[in-house]
Amino acid sequence: MKIHFPHERPAYRARDLVLIFPAEVDGTRIQCAITAEALEDHFGARSWREDDLVTAFDAHRHPIQQAARNLLNEVGPKPLMMHSGYFRFCE
Repeated sequence: MKIHFPHERPAYRARDLVLIFPAEVDGTRIQCAITAEALEDHFGARSWREDDLVTAFDAHRHPIQQAARNLLNEVGPKPLMMHSGYFRFCE
């Protein structure tokens, strides 16, 4: 499976308190999401405000995308929602 992450600004979805970022799996675009709680607990987001979440995501883009890559390899090309609990096992 070929997985690529376009370098785009993640989108903030306030109703779910998540950042959305794209992955391309074998040429198909897949939606990945990481919760505000995960960004605060594991990647140093100062608050759940959009700017703070994006700053934390940008500072830790590689490990977040690596975690998404690992999950995509496990579950296949499906939309992902990464919660704080998942990252406890990545550390």
